Amino acid sequence: MTNRVVVRFADGRVIKGSTADFSPERRVFHLLPADAEARKTVEIAVNDLKALFFVKEFAGNPTRVDSHDVSHVTPAMGRKVRVHFADGEVLTGTTQSYRPQRQGFFFVPADPASNNDRCYIVNAAVAQVKLL
Repeated sequence: MTNRVVVRFADGRVIKGSTADFSPERRVFHLLPADAEARKTVEIAVNDLKALFFVKEFAGNPTRVDSHDVSHVTPAMGRKVRVHFADGEVLTGTTQSYRPQRQGFFFVPADPASNNDRCYIVNAAVAQVKLL
């Protein structure tokens, strides 16, 4: 299965593309950049990332701000959390797998209209995870 992703590096770089081999247990995965003329995959080290966003569309809406309202989120969807990144970005949603000692965790945005279906957040890029 191929996933449409936006790779956000800790240093601010962004690459859009697709991957079929991302796993939270692995230290690297392969990305086929969306704009690659040669259509060659590149190896991405998870430790270099801020987060990996599994998106609905590459274009998205850069001016849109996702809602931080978690009142409609049911407990079955995981623990409600607010993630504060070291760079100041804040995301609100749910997780079923947050453990600070791990490499990262999966996160689902609270806003159902978000362009992000889910994210893999790298713990090294996080300043704080607050349980709501």
